[in-house]
Amino acid sequence: MTDQSPHYMAFLLRLWRVDEVDGVQWRASLEEPNTGERRGFADIDRLCAFLEEQCRGSASQLTETDQG
Repeated sequence: MTDQSPHYMAFLLRLWRVDEVDGVQWRASLEEPNTGERRGFADIDRLCAFLEEQCRGSASQLTETDQG
């Protein structure tokens, strides 16, 4: 995400169900449209954690840019 403006992020989100012994699990992947880079996530919690991290990173970049 270093090439893109911190004001905007875009991803293609894919979700699918996997039947496991202890129940149904959701898997996810995110693809960056500009680069084609794809990231996989074993569950929704990890997906959300990644997105929160990306947003926090963008917010700190904005703060640094505004102060500079």
